[in-house]
Amino acid sequence: MFDNPIAVRGAPGSPYTRKMLAVLRYRRIPYRFLVGLWTKGEIDSLPAPKVDLLPTFYFETDDGGVEAVVDSTPIIRRLEADMLGRSVIPRDPALKFIDYLLEDYADEWLTKAMFHYRWQYGADIELAGEILPRWRDLTASAEEIAPRAKFVRDRQIARLYVVGSNDVTLPVIEASYKRLIGLLDAHIGNGPFLFGGRPSAADFGLYGQLTQLATFDPTPSRLTADAAPRVVAWVQTVDDLSGLDPTDDDWIGRDEVPDTLNALLAEAGKTYVPVLLANAKAVDAGADRVVAEVDGEAWVQQPFPYQAKCLQWVRQEYGRLDPADRRAVDGILNGTGCDALF
Repeated sequence: MFDNPIAVRGAPGSPYTRKMLAVLRYRRIPYRFLVGLWTKGEIDSLPAPKVDLLPTFYFETDDGGVEAVVDSTPIIRRLEADMLGRSVIPRDPALKFIDYLLEDYADEWLTKAMFHYRWQYGADIELAGEILPRWRDLTASAEEIAPRAKFVRDRQIARLYVVGSNDVTLPVIEASYKRLIGLLDAHIGNGPFLFGGRPSAADFGLYGQLTQLATFDPTPSRLTADAAPRVVAWVQTVDDLSGLDPTDDDWIGRDEVPDTLNALLAEAGKTYVPVLLANAKAVDAGADRVVAEVDGEAWVQQPFPYQAKCLQWVRQEYGRLDPADRRAVDGILNGTGCDALF
């Protein structure tokens, strides 16, 4: 239990911020959201994280100090250890691993679509440039916002290479997103969450990216509303699940994994897995580009060292499974393409 609300620095346009705020609401953990110029003084007085990412959580330490922490996946696990009840981690060790894998897919693959759509198309670029700078300064005039908007647009468009968005990968990213929303739309009818009647960390990972793709950026939000309206409604619902009262029986069993969840795993196996493996190979070799094949299409991007660590962490989680649980995971992943990770 926390003595005081957790201070969280973030932004409405950050999918990882939205992911974590929804986790806090669902788990009924008190927090204070630091956004806007009126929080600048407090933010400046707090310790800086080792890597300046959003969201930043400021945890109180045993000696009365404050620790700045980033990276949503380990923060979720830390919150699980610090506060019992309303867990977002499945009890079953096999499903716990599948949840970890799908959370990683959402955080590291679906974010490619989020960044791509926002900074690839004119209407999306225009809207993001106008809105993003205003979150920190609601009273700024149009004249004051104009240079900030240009700065944001120029900087982010120049960073498309980081997620691998380019002329070669454009059709791969967009086809993957269109399949994903169709598959998720179908699965919600069996859930409404990935592992039954209560949300998991992977649900919140998908939700975070979809807060932008399905409800903010014009091109993908229009696409999502037309092709998968249930996904839009799901995102709006997952935003605040504080009124949901889950029970342990709301988790599915390892022998009850529906075909619709297997289809989502197969989508991850068809897209994220080959890029993850090729990226790790390129990083290990010191190569200057990643070359892979995704669903029969070419994929080329610069190496991304962080995602090489993601592969290590996924394999570590797999290695921690006892033999029986590992066999169960192997059975679930069989034929999805995700088994190539191991």
